[in-house]
Amino acid sequence: MPTELIDRIYECSVVPELWPTVLDDLARLTESRGGLLFSARKTLCWTASGTVRGVFDEYVNEGWFNRCSRRVCLMSQSQPSFFVEQDFWSEDQLDADPIYRDFFRPHGLGWSAGTGLKIPTGDNIVFSIERAFERGPIEAEHVERLNALRPHLARSALVSSRLGLQRARGATEALTDLGLPALLLDETGRVVEVNALMEALPERVRLGAHDRLVLADGKAQARLSEALSMITATAGGAGCTVPLRDAVGRATMVLHLMPVRRSAHDIFGSGYALLLITPVAADRAPSLELMRSLFDLTVSEARVASGLATGQSLETIAAEGDVAITTVRSQLRRVLEKTGCTRQAEVAALLASVALTPV
Repeated sequence: MPTELIDRIYECSVVPELWPTVLDDLARLTESRGGLLFSARKTLCWTASGTVRGVFDEYVNEGWFNRCSRRVCLMSQSQPSFFVEQDFWSEDQLDADPIYRDFFRPHGLGWSAGTGLKIPTGDNIVFSIERAFERGPIEAEHVERLNALRPHLARSALVSSRLGLQRARGATEALTDLGLPALLLDETGRVVEVNALMEALPERVRLGAHDRLVLADGKAQARLSEALSMITATAGGAGCTVPLRDAVGRATMVLHLMPVRRSAHDIFGSGYALLLITPVAADRAPSLELMRSLFDLTVSEARVASGLATGQSLETIAAEGDVAITTVRSQLRRVLEKTGCTRQAEVAALLASVALTPV
């Protein structure tokens, strides 16, 4: 995947007016006409490629958006993937659907690849790539290209949605407008700016000597340091998501690290990495959607993680999923890698009773 495109995705996080050009690139990547980004928490914000903006301005303002079931289908899916029409409807159902029959097709559209993102802050985000009807459905190989970019799109869109898809005015304003604990790191890992919400965090996250971020969770500290070094050392180095655990292994916060790229430096100056902290609370069993959102798990990996969190053995998880035990062990290895754990019991302790904190 071109590193230049990944850099521009992260650039959009604080320069949201650049999303249309990135959406154009995603459309070209999939031989489509244009792309869209919808973000909703308390209000709806959206942006689109210039090639489809007029169509979707009508789609939103004339009430088609509220009547369309496509975003409902996307948001209901547990698999962290882009989906196409054939994943939800038959050809006859599409022909009879009033949104497709009376809106998309008369505008020359009718095929798409979309994904829904349920962010742990309550933000709901939808990306959609729109293809001309005459070109035909978006092929599986193009969906896979989009899936490779999905984690980067999710991290960047979280920041953009928090800013209301409006350009950040400066480092201080940007960190304040995010509404979540956030800080800015320079190329040495030194903290150069924080917002006021950082002051309310417990001692498990603090500033130490020489303005260094100190985490009480040693494994989280190591993963964060490794990710920071990769951003510095690697062209196109991307972000990551790191769980922060308390003394008994429960996730209390999730750290979202993303590089500051290209013109985003105009806002953040010497800072090169943005760290956003999502609080979580421990009061009920984790949902599959929450685990997927926090740790980028696939649906099968989330099922294994959920089973471990509720005390199931690997054999029971395999039997209930009607899969081989070797498959479950393979999925467990990926869960360990994504959550930063080293042992099965550690995964169970980490995920047991993780729930959202309203923000």
